[in-house]
Amino acid sequence: MYIYNRSITITMDTMDVKGQASVEYLLLALVFLIIIGSVTVPLITQGINDSLDVSHSSDASAAINSIANAVGVVSANGPQSVRTINVYFSSGGTLDYNTVNGTIEMPVALNTNATKVIDASVPNPVNFNSNSTFTVNNKTNYVVTVTWPSGNSPINVNLAATS
Repeated sequence: MYIYNRSITITMDTMDVKGQASVEYLLLALVFLIIIGSVTVPLITQGINDSLDVSHSSDASAAINSIANAVGVVSANGPQSVRTINVYFSSGGTLDYNTVNGTIEMPVALNTNATKVIDASVPNPVNFNSNSTFTVNNKTNYVVTVTWPSGNSPINVNLAATS
């Protein structure tokens, strides 16, 4: 019986050494994963924020250019002409007519706490819903009706949110 117990003891010692090596490898792998995670998560977050900035800017640019093109068509057709289009704004902001540059503009807020002004040239002065500015909402579709009542007045751009 003594020899039998001794062989079990030797076997257990060998298994303990193998178990300790396995635990060390697991801990090493865990530390490696923590280091990799702490480096990649901020990079992924920055990449997502940058892509959202590009998306919001391009959505605003497409909407503003569509409105400017509609103003150009109405201007080319002359007084009493009407054009209706649909546009989408993924981020909120204020549409404004810049009298100095003759452009429709909208500042877009970026994730870096900066703003990017998106603008498009128009051939005639513009009013938004009979005002010089119009506030658009986040993630909203608008029906835009562009009218020119008479040759002396500015072109009216009426925006109505759709549901």
